[in-house]
Amino acid sequence: MSQWNQVQQLEIKFLEQVDQFYDDNFPMEIRHLLAQWIENQDWEAASNNETMATILLQNLLIQLDEQLGRVSKEKNLLLIHNLKRIRKVLQGKFHGNPMHVAVVISNCLREERRILAAANMPVQGPLEKSLQSSSVSERQRNVEHKVAAIKNSVQMTEQDTKYLEDLQDEFDYRYKTIQTMDQGDKNNALMNQEVLTLQEMLNSLDFKRKVSGEHMTILVSVLNMLIRVLLHVELKYSLEATKILLEKSLSADGPLLFDSFTLLAESLFQLRRQLEKLEEQSTKMTYEGDPIPMQRAHLLERVTFLIYNLFKNSFVVERQPCMPTHPQRPMVLKTLIQFTVKLRLLIKLPELNYQVKVKASIDKFSSSNRRFVLCGTHVKAMSIEESSNGSLSVEFRHLQPKEMKSGAGGKGNEGCHMVTEELHSITFETQICLYGLTIDLETSSLPVVMISNVSQLPNAWASIIWYNVSTSDSQNLVFFNNPPSATLSQLLEVMSWQFSSYVGRGLNSDQLNMLAEKLTVQPSYNDGHLTWAKFCKEHLPGKSFTFWTWLEAILDLIKKHILPLWIDGYVMGFVSKEKERLLLKDKMPGTFLLRFSESHLGGITFTWVDHSENGEVRFHSVEPYNKGRLSALPFADILRDYKVIMAENVPENPLKYLYPDIPKDKAFGKHYSSQPCEVSRPTERGDKGYVPSVFIPISTIRSDSTEPHSPSDLLPMSPSVYAVLRENLSPTTIETAMKSPYSAE
Repeated sequence: MSQWNQVQQLEIKFLEQVDQFYDDNFPMEIRHLLAQWIENQDWEAASNNETMATILLQNLLIQLDEQLGRVSKEKNLLLIHNLKRIRKVLQGKFHGNPMHVAVVISNCLREERRILAAANMPVQGPLEKSLQSSSVSERQRNVEHKVAAIKNSVQMTEQDTKYLEDLQDEFDYRYKTIQTMDQGDKNNALMNQEVLTLQEMLNSLDFKRKVSGEHMTILVSVLNMLIRVLLHVELKYSLEATKILLEKSLSADGPLLFDSFTLLAESLFQLRRQLEKLEEQSTKMTYEGDPIPMQRAHLLERVTFLIYNLFKNSFVVERQPCMPTHPQRPMVLKTLIQFTVKLRLLIKLPELNYQVKVKASIDKFSSSNRRFVLCGTHVKAMSIEESSNGSLSVEFRHLQPKEMKSGAGGKGNEGCHMVTEELHSITFETQICLYGLTIDLETSSLPVVMISNVSQLPNAWASIIWYNVSTSDSQNLVFFNNPPSATLSQLLEVMSWQFSSYVGRGLNSDQLNMLAEKLTVQPSYNDGHLTWAKFCKEHLPGKSFTFWTWLEAILDLIKKHILPLWIDGYVMGFVSKEKERLLLKDKMPGTFLLRFSESHLGGITFTWVDHSENGEVRFHSVEPYNKGRLSALPFADILRDYKVIMAENVPENPLKYLYPDIPKDKAFGKHYSSQPCEVSRPTERGDKGYVPSVFIPISTIRSDSTEPHSPSDLLPMSPSVYAVLRENLSPTTIETAMKSPYSAE
């Protein structure tokens, strides 16, 4: 089954993730129509080879032309129109930069594989589980109950206001009736009784006005308290979940926030209308000691302030700025590359539809010497069409940051010298006119980091992580002037989340302990802090790279080359050489484990245990495999076909059991790309006269040494070639040729 067919069978929550990274750069229509052809091309290689990328782009346009010819025969007018438009856009956008389309398609295919892997075996880090378990809690139910109660109370004051209005109308009618009576009628007993009734009605009216004012005063105080709870607890909680996890939506508390904000807004406007009605009543009839003039102005001022405050905080960035080419690295933006950002108004009122326009700008509050401007459509109207729950939202999809020139006539500052610890802010402004009020709203994204080259992406992402872990201030743009330390335990939890979200499986306590030890030279991460320099600036002891560079290279290795093995939990990965030997020493010969290299960036190695003739335990490791070698041969096939040549010159596979005792084929069998080929003799002719061959990694182990040995570069050798060598060369000659120093890894 093709990858695209598997994607289409995913649950809706995963399909929504897929939908996020398909846009005009690579429309989903093309992915669907050319699914098999697209998956058969090597877009990864083309992204680094301009000639290959040019050929693939031309072939893509040819494939589109063929599809156009097919749909033209079917007279599908809509599809014909869309395909012509897409072809024109692709040709215009990528004609001068064919490698970019290869990057976009390669990233989309890789994201599909990640989502498929996560759907098959969703494993979450401890921080995610903690936040998700908190999302449906007593706290939410309490807030929902209070919001519903305040809505009912406002409805009751509405009835009180209506009763006051009816009472005053009756009083006015009776009073005017008396005024129209003859002078003689005014002196009789009936008239006196009517006057007494009017006095009682006036007393009742005065009492009801006072009670109504007191009720409104209490309601405004309760509303003020409830809004503070919603803004400073509920909304802060949701934004903190977004910030700490660097997620892109408010999905955890979404329904609660939308309903609560809307109900509170409706209640406030209802109270405001009631106060206006009280003013009308006071204008029609007032008297000495009338409570309405004394209370109304103050109440109206407080209600109006609460409306402004609620709307101000309901205008939020739902999905942080993110380049579609790097969906799991939000808040890192490259100059002259489009990014997307989505905003939402957490108040759903029909009167707001189609009138709210949002303007985006950058560096409005920046104190940096380097300033940027936004190119592209930076003013858009909010719409309910872009929302699944009827609230207003807007998504900017075609914004590009461009650095302003430094000085008159000078050149721009763009270049690889950009500081990846410099923070910038994207600001959004709008104005709402509602029920006679004009409300100016403004919100900002979390701080972003600007880069001019993708090589700066890892360090920029480290800055984003450090900022969001180390501070609760959402707009501290001078944070890195003096970056504070971070709690080690919290940082490692975010590292686990990073692995969970990026490669589908988080880190367990043993793996986190190894990372803690590597960072602090301590065996535990329960306490202590870590500095920014230690995390991202200073080289690891005895190494030429930093901790973060080492970790990023491992993430890249997993995602591109060993993702299924990692998701299955068969890669122990983060284990020191000392711990590795402790784990293997008491295991059956042939037991092995997989770990990441500590001295090679983006390298993975395996170590197995066996015993010498005198019973001594021996450990053997191979030189780490990096992305270059794993691009030529899948890692699962390497484990299946790996051979060592012992002193007897007999090649055999020493890998029997994955730690602790899982048969190798049981663990990795489903990941083998093909069945192993039998060794063919030169006289056995294959198809078209060729001898069938298979690549096999081979190492040699000398019997006269207790130290393990392997070639410095495990070049694959076909079984047929090895058979020919066995026939024409002596065992001594073969052994001498294959000897080389053995890596410590």
